[in-house]
Amino acid sequence: MKQLTLKASFTLSGKGLHTGAFLTATFNPAPDNHGYKIRRIDLDGQPVIDAVAENVIATTRGTVIGKGDVTVSTIEHAMSALYAAGIDNCLIDVDGAEIPILDGSAKPWFDAIAAVGTEEQKSDKEFYYVKHKMEVTDADSGSKLMLLPDDEFSVDVKVNFESPVLSNQYATMDHISTYGEEIASARTFVFLREIEPLLQANLIKGGDLANAVVIYDSAMPQEALDRIADQMGAERRRINDFGYINPDGLKHQNEPARHKLMDLIGDIALIGRPLKGRIIATRPGHTINTTLAKKIRNDIKRNEVQAPVYDPNVEPLMDNNAIRHHLPHRYPFLLVDKIIDKGANYIVGVKNVTVNEPFFQGHFPQEPVMPGVLLVEAMAQTGGLLVLSVVDEPERYSTYFMKIDNVKFRQKVVPGDTLIFHVSFMTELRRGCAVMKGRAFVGEKVVCECEFMAQIVKNK
Repeated sequence: MKQLTLKASFTLSGKGLHTGAFLTATFNPAPDNHGYKIRRIDLDGQPVIDAVAENVIATTRGTVIGKGDVTVSTIEHAMSALYAAGIDNCLIDVDGAEIPILDGSAKPWFDAIAAVGTEEQKSDKEFYYVKHKMEVTDADSGSKLMLLPDDEFSVDVKVNFESPVLSNQYATMDHISTYGEEIASARTFVFLREIEPLLQANLIKGGDLANAVVIYDSAMPQEALDRIADQMGAERRRINDFGYINPDGLKHQNEPARHKLMDLIGDIALIGRPLKGRIIATRPGHTINTTLAKKIRNDIKRNEVQAPVYDPNVEPLMDNNAIRHHLPHRYPFLLVDKIIDKGANYIVGVKNVTVNEPFFQGHFPQEPVMPGVLLVEAMAQTGGLLVLSVVDEPERYSTYFMKIDNVKFRQKVVPGDTLIFHVSFMTELRRGCAVMKGRAFVGEKVVCECEFMAQIVKNK
């Protein structure tokens, strides 16, 4: 799958939920591997902030990112829409310290993205694959997020409040394709009893019944209701029964839970790449959501490339017979058993290391270890299959080493290991020469890595 950006720019304007200021945000196409970035065009120098988890500086009633003294708040709805639409690269221009709240949901952003359309880019998408259970908890709030392996990105959310109106609710999204219809329109919500304290904290100055679901669940005297209405610039009303006080009611019976799910997606978007896994969230909120996102980001930074997913039950793209049709190598020097994945810029190969390998007779008889030079050779053969995939009649060509750099051996390879090779282009193929980066994995660990240049030559 290729990275996506917007086909064209679009602009939406409206109030900021917390500042109350009138704001304009413009979403622009961005180049490959750009990610999400937000530019404050109202400030000198138009500083840019990367929308990634490590730049989150606050999570009170919204997600705030910052760099130095420059901040942008309430980014989660826009991030959620971009992520759900499959957008990898986008530059957002905003003329203030907050993204407009609009109607309190992600739908205006999601609809605007659909209206301008998306454009496929040259680079491959880089997914984050969940391979093991990951968990974050907050004992004080009772919040818990659990991340589990899954073939797709899916989310389950359970919310619980000490409220006679909103106690227990549940929402689920089994596939991101349902986001637009089932999740995007869920609006933010607030309890009426929370409004005065939030106003005193200099928050929700732009909140109203047009951009938030308001829940009345605790008896208040009419003078308090009138005071809140005056502070919010709303019409005074007499409220007799507990419930949702919005004139238009709810868009979904479980709209608050769906909104929490939508917020969670917006915060997970800050990992910087699409996720393949299932999130089970109990009482999620921006604090614990971004804690999980930071944990994933740390894992991404520790492992520049994740170990490829290898399922031996899946039919390979190329088996040994197909490989021998493309490569001239034969026993005992053919060191790739099968190819399990390939994109325009990368390839993934497999080598099962057995005790019957001829080199183990002398390296070493008492402690068999696969020679490091053969690990590099195996990666080069895998890279050769990538290079040959771009020419017609690949069986008429061979690839040859020209240079090897930055070779690192991190762990020995022994009989019984299954090697997974990930080889990718570092530059475009020019004049028959390719510069590639290779990594060899055993399980989740990198055992060897190197950079090498190869030349493709037509056989005589």
